[in-house]
Amino acid sequence: MEKKAKIGVLTISDRASKGIYEDISGKAIIEYLEDVLITPFDIIYKIIPDEQDLIEKTLIYLADVEKCSLILTTGGTGPAPRDVTPEATENVCEKMMPGFGELMRQVSLKQVPTAILSRQTAGIRGSCLIVNLPGKPQSIKLTLDAVFPAIPYCIDLIGGDFIDTDPEKVKAFRPKK
Repeated sequence: MEKKAKIGVLTISDRASKGIYEDISGKAIIEYLEDVLITPFDIIYKIIPDEQDLIEKTLIYLADVEKCSLILTTGGTGPAPRDVTPEATENVCEKMMPGFGELMRQVSLKQVPTAILSRQTAGIRGSCLIVNLPGKPQSIKLTLDAVFPAIPYCIDLIGGDFIDTDPEKVKAFRPKK
């Protein structure tokens, strides 16, 4: 039986974690993955409040205990005082991957001038790639379309689970051998 990749989806939102509103952003990430991935995978989905210590503990749990090869976060990347997702990500990662945030801001700026306020980033913890995504579902799809071609190969390079995409939807780049 083929091994399933584990992917963490982490929504960081005070209000969604309290049930004040539905988490449409986390669901948008899951729908995206279900649409573009062709290899088997399991999702570990969590919603937590904007608390840096809790974000760090949850990222560590998903990477080290659950053995996720990819964690996609949504929420907490703006300039507001409680937006601390990038700080939490940086604290738990051994290597930062700033190109992910640069590309996400670049494509988002074509849509809205306030994309410059976004602080999305990405980093590596062990054999797990952590990517901070924006909070709006339409921005999630836009940014994932931009960065996802590099994600499977990045996970290969760090020793994570093999994932592959439907090339009709997202063409994952892997160098020819």
